[in-house]
Amino acid sequence: MATTLVRSSSDRWIGGVCAGLARRFGIKPSLMRLIFVVSCILPGPQFLIYIVLWILMPSED
Repeated sequence: MATTLVRSSSDRWIGGVCAGLARRFGIKPSLMRLIFVVSCILPGPQFLIYIVLWILMPSED
């Protein structure tokens, strides 16, 4: 499990947020993306949280 939370610069589809979260929690990026897409079906602010994380998480350089 990684210790820092950064957006991935190498394994990104849109903003690298899901890949960064997956690396932080030690799971595959594709699984994190699937969890995010499925969670968007449920009511809640998931998309807004993604945008906020995209803005606030530093990019991996």
